Amino acid sequence: MNQTETTKQKIDAGEIIVANMSKYYGAVQFHKDVVKDCSFAIERGKLTVMIGPSGCGKSTLIRLLAGFEKPSSGTITLNGHPITGPAHDRLVLFQETALFPWMTTYDNILYGPRARGEVTKETLDLAEFLLNKVGLQDFRRKYPMQLSGGMQRRAELARAMINNPQVMILDEPFRGLDAMTKELMWEYYSTLYEENRRTNFFVTTDIDEAIFLADRLLIMSNIPTQVRAVLEVDVPRPRKLTDIVENDRANEIKMEALSILHEEAMKSFSRGSKAAADFVEAYSRRVAKT
Repeated sequence: MNQTETTKQKIDAGEIIVANMSKYYGAVQFHKDVVKDCSFAIERGKLTVMIGPSGCGKSTLIRLLAGFEKPSSGTITLNGHPITGPAHDRLVLFQETALFPWMTTYDNILYGPRARGEVTKETLDLAEFLLNKVGLQDFRRKYPMQLSGGMQRRAELARAMINNPQVMILDEPFRGLDAMTKELMWEYYSTLYEENRRTNFFVTTDIDEAIFLADRLLIMSNIPTQVRAVLEVDVPRPRKLTDIVENDRANEIKMEALSILHEEAMKSFSRGSKAAADFVEAYSRRVAKT
């Protein structure tokens, strides 16, 4: 199977449907809802970006989609089949680098196929192709500590892509990079997506990152999280950062998203203030009794 056929096969698959899904922790009578009656679709071949207030449950949703945890109620399906655990059809890139420090760039990229005993000539050719695609062909024998933060992220993208998952799930992968490197990675990652058109689910807290990358934008509510809005980012591709800043439609979407995010963030702030006030009041009463 050639690369074009493989890519088409992945575009034809990779649709995730979350239906009336809830997740809580603790005993039933004292449980804490993190996700409640949440429903959304991650469309095949699209780059769906999720953004929401800090602490709203985004990381919990990632663990559920990856199969690391199970819903308390509701369903999550991939191509119509329930997700029951981790599998090769979904691959997660976390915030922290996961490159093995004792392996070279080349060996890190090949880790997945080697671990599964699936190293073939086609796999080796793909590794070479990806090394060139992410611009690391001259760093193939370097170790992670010898790479910049941006280079490490590119190596991790290549290591993910060689496994050919139907869905790539990215949890703030560019967090911690300096501003210039982060913006370069947005353009780099966007180009890789446009060439591959694999189903991508990208989580961020950065509104500019979200608008620049997304085909569809999911805006999440304060905890317990639900989808507050779904915005189609109908801005032409390929995108350049300079273009997106000056694009009227991009700025309209940004203002709408910021309005919703601000409203949800204020709910979190108000809840925290009320909890603090209740604590102070209870503590004062206790002190008065003594």
